[in-house]
Amino acid sequence: MAHYDLTMPISEEQARKLRVDDSVTLNGTLFGLRDATLIHMFDRGRKTRFDLSGHAAIHTAPNVRKVERSATHPTGYAPVCIGTTTSDRMERFTRPLLQQYGVRLVIGKGGLRLDSLNAFKEMGGAYLAIIGGTAALETTWVEAIEEVDLDDLNPESLWKFRVRGFGPLVVAMDSHGGSLYAKVDDKARAKREDALRKLGVRIGGH
Repeated sequence: MAHYDLTMPISEEQARKLRVDDSVTLNGTLFGLRDATLIHMFDRGRKTRFDLSGHAAIHTAPNVRKVERSATHPTGYAPVCIGTTTSDRMERFTRPLLQQYGVRLVIGKGGLRLDSLNAFKEMGGAYLAIIGGTAALETTWVEAIEEVDLDDLNPESLWKFRVRGFGPLVVAMDSHGGSLYAKVDDKARAKREDALRKLGVRIGGH
């Protein structure tokens, strides 16, 4: 297990260095998006002015408040709570995010499925996991909301955050076919089969 301090954006080579069980801390730019953002970008053909190439995208619809524009709050938004949502609903958007926009890292909770794992393997990317219930802590890692696009979808706008020390996050899926979720599933199945054997229950017709 290794730890990486990454300043975004990163290269494909950097993304491919990450392995399951490594930890990562992010600095610089982080993009926030959620269901509606992705539906509008990929199902309804809307474009963003942001360059997401080499960047990380976090599954979030942040709680923000309107404030006067300033150097600290250039968009007129201040972060109140930047929480992470469950990723599985957005599984079908991982591949186009990497393919069409060059996103390298996806951040969320609960994991993604096989097509996302294959996309990370083919294009060089990784899924970084956040433990649920840490929204208050995550918010302290966000220095500012630098820009916002597709803001008619608020709070599911496309957010550009400036972050410092965002993490540590766990590499839960990597570009080498590794998946913490597959490991957990395999262990759970093995325990189930062992328990059924001890109970004398036949498995798989044997």
